[in-house]
This record gives sequence, C-alpha cells and structure tokens, in this order.
Amino acid sequence: MIPWHLTLAFTLVFLSGLGATAPLAQETNPVLPDVVESWLASPHADLSSESFRHWNEDGAVPPGCANCHTSSGFRDFLGADGSEAGVVDHPALTGSTVDCAACHNQTATALDQVTFPSGAITEGLGTSAVCWVCHQGRQSSVSVESAIAGLDEDAVSPDLGFINVHYRAAAASLMGAAAHGGYEYPGKTYASRFTHVPGFDNCTGCHDPHTLAVSAEGCVACHKTAEIADIRTHTGDYDADGDAAEGAAHEIAGLHDALGRAIGTYAAEVAGAPVVYAPDSYPYFFADLNANGQPDGDEVGYPNRYQSWTPRLLKAAYNYQFVAKDPGIHAHNPAYAAQILIDSLESLGAKVETAIKPATRP
Repeated sequence: MIPWHLTLAFTLVFLSGLGATAPLAQETNPVLPDVVESWLASPHADLSSESFRHWNEDGAVPPGCANCHTSSGFRDFLGADGSEAGVVDHPALTGSTVDCAACHNQTATALDQVTFPSGAITEGLGTSAVCWVCHQGRQSSVSVESAIAGLDEDAVSPDLGFINVHYRAAAASLMGAAAHGGYEYPGKTYASRFTHVPGFDNCTGCHDPHTLAVSAEGCVACHKTAEIADIRTHTGDYDADGDAAEGAAHEIAGLHDALGRAIGTYAAEVAGAPVVYAPDSYPYFFADLNANGQPDGDEVGYPNRYQSWTPRLLKAAYNYQFVAKDPGIHAHNPAYAAQILIDSLESLGAKVETAIKPATRP
C-alpha cells in the first residue's frame, strides 16, 4: 500500500494538470488517498493484465486498440487532448493503464451519448457514457449478417472466420435490441434496454466507480435473495431443467451450456469437423483434432483455429461468445441473453438433435 500523502500529492498534481472541475476536486479531496488506493487495486490499474501488456513486444498500441487500452488513446478518442473526437490519431505508448486522466477530464464529464458497432446511437446516458465507450464490444448483429450474406446456411465457406464481439460488452448487453450487440435472428423480436429502478439504472449504481466491484447489498436486499445469481425477474423455465424458481444466472448458464454442446454436435455432424472452445485463448474456437471435446495438446493455438464455418454455425458461435464474455449478462439484460441463446439453439436444432428444446422464450 502506498503512503497516503504520496498518493494525495500525486493525484492532486495529476488532476490539476487536467483542468479538473471544481466539483471533482471537492468530491475527491477529503478521501483522495482511499480513492486512489481503490483504483490501484482495480482491473483498470492492473499493468500485468493482458489488456495492457498485449502490445509490449510490438512497442506501441495501434490506434484501433489504444482508444480503450491506454489512457492517452482514450483521451484522444474523446477529443479531450484537443484532437478530433471519434478517432485515435496515432499509436500509443505501451505501459499504460486506464488511469485517473481517462475519466476525470471535462470532455469525459460532458459526454452523454455513444455510437455502437451496429451504428445505433444512444443518448442521455449521463455518467454512464464514459463507461459505455469501451464496454460496448466491437462487433454486432450487423457484422455477422454482413459476413454471411449470400452464403448457403449449412455449407462450409472458406470466406468465413470467427467473429469475436470482444470482451465485457456490458453496454451492448444492457441495451439489447437497441444496440443489436448479439446476433438477432430475422423474424424474432428482442428485448431492448433493461430498465431498473432509479439509483440502479446506471453503471455506478451497481459498480464502485474505482474498484469496479459490484455492490450487491442493495440488490439482494430488494430482491430478498442471498446472492445476485439467485435473482430472477421472469417466471419461465428457460433452460428446461424443471426448475422455474432458480435465478436468472442459472437459467442462462443452463442455456449457454446446452448451446455449447449443440455447437459441438453441429460442427461434427454437419460441418464435418469437430470443434472445441477454449475461453481464454484467441480465437476461442479450435479444430478438435482428437475429437475428445477438450482443448488439449497442441489444439489451442492460432494455426489450429477452427476454419469449417457455415453461416448457421457462425451465428450460434457468435452468440455463445457474446454471452460468455459478459459474466454479468444475467443482471445487465437477462431476457435478451435468454432470447439469443434460445434462438441459436432453435436454429441448430433444425439440423441436429440438441440437449434441450426450451418451451419458454421471454
């Protein structure tokens, strides 16, 4: 733990150089050491994380990544450094985290809208806007539809590769059909923004702004449950396990597991090439060379990436990853998560036997 007086001195100098607003100074001065200590223990300050060290060997962070993986790039993207907003003008230096300067500047404070990868624009976000700039993913239903346009639904295409939504796309989850972050099947309707009660309808209503930890006390007190995972806002048995009283997190986990198995079945039986999923290794889906259903040996590596994609398989895999990479999706938008999982299962179920056939769709 760093001495509080050094923390205080560093941060005051840092913020004064940013032209911090008077309200910011008034809010933080009395507890500045605690705030900085909280930030230092957060994922935003973890310099050992792959999020910040991925480009160390390259010597620079490319503009397309610097906007969210460096503080200078984020300020550049916002236009807080005097440059054009919405674009990063040059690569950023490595060795950066998301520090105080990223969010505590006048441009970030004034931000009130974001544009999602689908092109959808959401306004009136208030303090959540600065979070949503990065936590919205990098792909969308539009990306997937564009990739598969004109292709036979069940024919393997050498032109297809896995489309990764990116990570922690909580804003896209929360906005649902208003952002089109998941793949949305034609002819289906999808839940839009998941609204909550006042005080819990923005990012900092549930997450500490500096530690980023979820503040669960208010959630479990209101919903009268022991854990957030036990909260449910719908009555359907989405994962068809016979338990209509389990929390939304468990319903979604059941659907997600069933979709993973269905993806494996379809890949082997229709695409003609077994697939395996490795959640921590890009690009996540690999050829299952020994067909044992496990990512083992030399299977997990980019040269062995899965390359037998059909449009039907790609759509389902995209939604599988969309849900996997937002661990809080059961709280951000449980209905949207259940819908894209159920619809993916239904699509694969037209060609192969699936473990479950959900009877209820929110």
